[in-house]
Amino acid sequence: MRRTVLGQFPAGGPRGSRPAEEFAAARRGEGMAAEVVMDLEQDAFLVVAPRQPTDRGR
Repeated sequence: MRRTVLGQFPAGGPRGSRPAEEFAAARRGEGMAAEVVMDLEQDAFLVVAPRQPTDRGR
């Protein structure tokens, strides 16, 4: 499945701080299907949304 990265947040934030979760919740409040995933190679949390298929046949 293809995804679009909406935001990237460092994993080493202050204790109790969840900026990626807050960002994703705000996007969901706007009607987007946003979720948080971990990028282990970059040690960061990514907020992603499924990529919408394009209508190239029209």
